[in-house]
Amino acid sequence: MEISPEKLLSLKNQLEGELFTDSMMLAMYATDASVYREMPLAVAYPKNEADIKKLIAFATQEKTSLIPRTAGTSLAGQCVGNGIIVDTSRHLNRILEVNEKEKWVRVQPGVIRDELNAHLKQYGLFFGPNTSTANRAMIGGMVGNNSCGSYSIVYGTTRDHVLELKTILSDGSDSVFKTISNEAFEEKCKGENFENKVYRQIKEELSVAEIQTEIRNEFPLPEIHRRNTGYAVDVLLETLPFTASKPQFNFCKLLAGSEGTLAFTTEIRLNCVPLPPKEQLLVCIHFNTMDESLRAVLVARKYKPRAIELMDKIVLDCTKENLEQQKNRFFVQGDPGAILIVEFGSETREQIESDSDKMIAELQAAGLGFHFPKVYNPEIGKVWKLREAGLGSLSNVKGGRKPVAVIEDTAVRVEELPEYINELTSIMDGFGQKPVYYAHAGAGELHIRPILNLKDKEDVKQFKEIALASAKLVKKYRGSLSGEHGDGRVRAEFIPLMIGEKNYQLLRRIKQTWDPHHIFNPGKIVDAPEMNTSLRYEPEQKTPQFNTVFDFSDSGDILNATERCNGSADCRKLAFSGGTMCPSYMATRKETDTTRARANVLRDFLTRSTKPNRFDHKEIYDVMDLCLSCKGCKSECPSNVDMAALKAEFLHQYYQSNGVPFRAKAFANIASLNEFASLVPTVSNFFMTNGITGSLMKNILGVAPKRSLPALHSFTLKKWFEKNKATLVPTQSKGNVFFFCDEFTNYNDVEIGIKSLQLLSKLGYTVEIPKHVESGRAFISKGLLPQAKALADKNVELLKSIVTAQTPLLGVEPSALLTFRDEYPRLVNKDLKEAAKQLSKNTLLIDEFLAQEIMAGKISADVFTKESKKVLLHGHCHQKALSNLDHTVKMLSLPANYKVEVIPSGCCGMAGSFGYEAEHYDVSMQIGELVLFPAVRKKSTDTIVAAPGTSCRHQIYDGTKVKAKHPVEILWEAALIR
Repeated sequence: MEISPEKLLSLKNQLEGELFTDSMMLAMYATDASVYREMPLAVAYPKNEADIKKLIAFATQEKTSLIPRTAGTSLAGQCVGNGIIVDTSRHLNRILEVNEKEKWVRVQPGVIRDELNAHLKQYGLFFGPNTSTANRAMIGGMVGNNSCGSYSIVYGTTRDHVLELKTILSDGSDSVFKTISNEAFEEKCKGENFENKVYRQIKEELSVAEIQTEIRNEFPLPEIHRRNTGYAVDVLLETLPFTASKPQFNFCKLLAGSEGTLAFTTEIRLNCVPLPPKEQLLVCIHFNTMDESLRAVLVARKYKPRAIELMDKIVLDCTKENLEQQKNRFFVQGDPGAILIVEFGSETREQIESDSDKMIAELQAAGLGFHFPKVYNPEIGKVWKLREAGLGSLSNVKGGRKPVAVIEDTAVRVEELPEYINELTSIMDGFGQKPVYYAHAGAGELHIRPILNLKDKEDVKQFKEIALASAKLVKKYRGSLSGEHGDGRVRAEFIPLMIGEKNYQLLRRIKQTWDPHHIFNPGKIVDAPEMNTSLRYEPEQKTPQFNTVFDFSDSGDILNATERCNGSADCRKLAFSGGTMCPSYMATRKETDTTRARANVLRDFLTRSTKPNRFDHKEIYDVMDLCLSCKGCKSECPSNVDMAALKAEFLHQYYQSNGVPFRAKAFANIASLNEFASLVPTVSNFFMTNGITGSLMKNILGVAPKRSLPALHSFTLKKWFEKNKATLVPTQSKGNVFFFCDEFTNYNDVEIGIKSLQLLSKLGYTVEIPKHVESGRAFISKGLLPQAKALADKNVELLKSIVTAQTPLLGVEPSALLTFRDEYPRLVNKDLKEAAKQLSKNTLLIDEFLAQEIMAGKISADVFTKESKKVLLHGHCHQKALSNLDHTVKMLSLPANYKVEVIPSGCCGMAGSFGYEAEHYDVSMQIGELVLFPAVRKKSTDTIVAAPGTSCRHQIYDGTKVKAKHPVEILWEAALIR
């Protein structure tokens, strides 16, 4: 039944929250982290329970459906559908109540799991189940999927901790489900309201001896605690009044894992546990083969670890290509076939040492494992980040064939895991597959992914054949087809096989009773369509060749680069999680402002547009608008989606049909404008700072009235160097270096440039400013790529023959200098590509160079002050993504008594021209207020604030009135040899 725009508009006007029907929003929500795609009717952000009731009434009347969604990280397709997507993450995200004495917490469904635990820490409490997506996964989704995570052998599943659910039933009535006595259960079965009917139906069904026998004979074995196949009637059966001497009845057991198909949850009361033990230790056991690692699991379990997690060689190899994960591979030795991560926890170091040593001794005696590194805090977090990145990192497999989520959630008895995996491997060999294995080995569940190209109709066919063969094997072991990811679309088709046709019909009757009009997430768990339909990619779909300025050949083309996003939503983490990606989402908490949303919309239009220029869509322009091009995604996204490059290329292509805006031209040509203005810097500065002319200039350029404008120096750095280079000759040279005089340092930050040159000279380095042109950073950020390419070609031509490992090119402005490392190899002409790659290897931030020389023993602390100072450091986004702040910390820690503290901030919010633009000013300042501004305001008066980026220093001043210094300024001021 088609629903008219007028009816949707009427619904929108009734809601206190928001309702969207535009093509941009629909494209964003047409997919989740699964392989499925369905264009929804609309997207709703309900503000309260009243809104949800209006949505239920509308869906019932108009014969459509509601698909509940929080972070959208589901792998089985639970969050896609052709009805109204109801995203509760935007407004229903409050922690409502904590009862410290009784150890429970009451929350709305949009509360993030890690955010909840950060809040509970002050009470000494903790919510145990933790998915690998815990820094963005939300409690509503965890209840819907009955999530478990890596600590399930200690904390069990989400179902084990749900005490009470406040829900709205399909008739719009309220119902609170919790543990009730036998007497209360009998009372609930009486009467004719909707709640009475669902209680009465379960009583009538589960009281039948034949049904009880069928459930006990056909459902997964009860000792498999990670089981989530179908509705949990097997769990309900083991409660009073159906089975004597069992816990009291609680419908939450059924609703947990029901994937939003039975009722709409608005509040959740959870059991909490004490904080994890004080002492932790990881043993990261290296194995030559997968089989060896699985046999080792049974040994490791004897010593009661908190977690036993597996990573196979394919996953480990994928992390080699990820800039962020390369740092987390510090414990990996050689090229293991698999690694088991075994975590021990206790209140004493002695206990975990004893337990781990005994485990290692038994493994060695059995000839299992070849390397047993121990990892302690604070490095433990790095190991778990490597493991958690497994899902997204798999998208780094190049080409159309990717590891596909299809049999990634099977669970069997842990004692049978080696035998089961051997059989499964044999089946996969029959399909010509070498699948990927990782995750929860200690709980008998591995995430197993065949490698398929779902754009190929033969692989789409094999997709289903593999799923069916896997289901038959799991049934042989009486395992669970879903351990925690749910049935959704991908596994629901096989539920009759897994639990028997009679039990499946019982599930259908439960669904019919709870949701007679099928408005709650239909097609999931029961009555599902074929699992290889409604896929994200259409088999044999044809897309044109794209003529791009950037070279995307490392991914195939720009569409393949976009398709690297698998929807895992790492870009939805908030500031408390650390990292940079994605700053606009951290400020707004809108899906629109995630890397995933941008990738979804770009992919959708590039794939399906009928325009001659497929980039010519305002929808793409709008979703890209709040991308700050921070490059956080390039390193922190497990799939390495480089949205900054994609945005720059998109803008270039979009301009071909729509022209280049005046402001974009002005900001892109900032170096030329500054060159002209620097002829009369005093006059230029007067016009920029004068209230009347300055306001007029801001108005013309669309600059925010509250934003200050950067002043020009009274002379340029290049002119100063020409006049003073004779004074920069060291008494005894340690080597020659070239200095890149970037367009910001040359005109605005001249004093930083002077101090850099002087410091290098005093430390014994012969410095030369070679002939070069501007970096092109401003042209890239505004999408004027042909101009940026011309500059890149010119710089590579000028510098390729003189810059070497012995004579590196140094710079102080990360955004400009790192352009050589990141964009140049993808911008220059083909005949310059190798030269650009070589040049990028020998182009260093001054922080990197000085840290390198300190490590080599060429620079010592003797020539610096012994005075005590504290430095508070904010890192530049590009530096964090493409380099490492450790270099800056090393450099600033050279003076013996200088103590450096890194602010755990992401992007400052300025991001080049972004923070100047009037329409972006508020978001820019919101980003600054997340972590950076509060940290700067809290500093003591004698603490120095350091920031390598010119935009960062400007933002810090505008937001706090504190003047930050470039790290090289601080080191120069600490030198005794000035």
